Amino acid sequence: MLLSSLGTSIANVGLPALAQAFTASFQEVQWIVLAYLLAITTLIVSVGRLGDITGRRRLLLAGISLFTAASVLCGFAPTLRLLIAARAAQGLGAAVMMALTLAFVGETVPKEKTGSAMGLLGTMSAMGTALGPSLGGVLIAGFSWRALFLVNVPLGILTFLLAHRYLPIDRREPKTDRAGFDSVGTLLLALTLAAYALAMTLGRGRFGGLNIALLLAAAFGAGLFVLAEARAASPLIRLAIFRDPVLSASLATSALVSTVMMATLVVGPFYLSRALGLDAARVGIVLSVGPLVAALTGVPAGRIADRFGAQRVTIVGLLGIAAGSFLLSMLPATLGIAGYIAPIVVITAGYGLFQTANNTAVMTELRPDQRGVISGMLNLSRNLGLVTGASVMGAVFALAAATTDITTARPEAVATGMRTTFAVAGILIVGALALAVGSRVLATRPSRRIGAKKRGRQAAPIRSAETSVRLSRRTDRTSALSRP
Repeated sequence: MLLSSLGTSIANVGLPALAQAFTASFQEVQWIVLAYLLAITTLIVSVGRLGDITGRRRLLLAGISLFTAASVLCGFAPTLRLLIAARAAQGLGAAVMMALTLAFVGETVPKEKTGSAMGLLGTMSAMGTALGPSLGGVLIAGFSWRALFLVNVPLGILTFLLAHRYLPIDRREPKTDRAGFDSVGTLLLALTLAAYALAMTLGRGRFGGLNIALLLAAAFGAGLFVLAEARAASPLIRLAIFRDPVLSASLATSALVSTVMMATLVVGPFYLSRALGLDAARVGIVLSVGPLVAALTGVPAGRIADRFGAQRVTIVGLLGIAAGSFLLSMLPATLGIAGYIAPIVVITAGYGLFQTANNTAVMTELRPDQRGVISGMLNLSRNLGLVTGASVMGAVFALAAATTDITTARPEAVATGMRTTFAVAGILIVGALALAVGSRVLATRPSRRIGAKKRGRQAAPIRSAETSVRLSRRTDRTSALSRP
């Protein structure tokens, strides 16, 4: 988890040096970051499902090996095109690591400690994000841009040795019991997600004809994917799992929260530099507060989720994000740096609670053959929220600031844009809260699950630990509710 998040953040700081080294435009070197993110976004569900079928340990070891080898290729790439191709391969390895790391929690950690494990993974992810810019700056200053990628090689080798030594060996199943891999669904999903991600990231703030065409292609691809999965003998994603209100709401709220969190990265630098007049060094220090708070929140959030229930902590986290967003929408620029940092601390602490508890609520009660694909879907919802937030929240910011070039906007306009953007962010989180509370109500209605059993349908296999305990205690209503 640390390696995959570090691979994202460490490359951003090197884009100016890479543009100079390859005599390329900023738009061209942006593909060094975009190729990595696209590979993760388009393939993370597929590699999760492949791990469920072929064995997670061997696929994780292969993913770590690919990530490490691709890092070597990145470090010695003679041309920009080869570097971009190597970054795409590195993104595929990162997708394997991100998806299967969450899936392994269900196999290696007792259920009563799942929250603590998820919190630790959240801390590692936040540390990678926070460490990337500072470590990358030191490596570029002391060596060259090639060190940005070569630093992953010893870390990748160490990770491979640890995984090989300590992770449980895959259980061998008879070939007749193994599910097939849905190649058609995998291809359709990858193309659909690639079209959507490109629609949200191309254009650098302008949404033109190409973006609209890509969005239409993504919508058409999504329809084809649903039809293909309904007819597949062994589908990549079983559409019936979306009947479970906890899972559906968890995926939707994760996407909404990630959209809002991207607003802090899109709006923050411009507000701090243009409205508050900070230099680049101080902007970097202030921006590092968010990842630092998220890193410190992860492990305590996991323990709180284990003790008080994941769904309750999810709601508390959403309340914190909403409160911080509305505070930012109301505080004047005259309060300075403190007026910005205080709400950001509230937002990121709420995010740490939400992310850990949300992942715990979903991953606690999964069937073993679905851990990989559901883990991939959780990561996918987060990534889709990030790419959507970069486009949508950036557009809201520019529109509210009433300018086409935010780099030359007046400080008052930038402050207005920031307040409006976070007012919209607060409204989105209120919607996420409604989804979370509504799913909890639906999950505790016994009539829905009884009716499903009477009609011969199997109840949804995914259920949070908190809901399972509540249902099991209602043995006086019907014996069906007392079964796991």
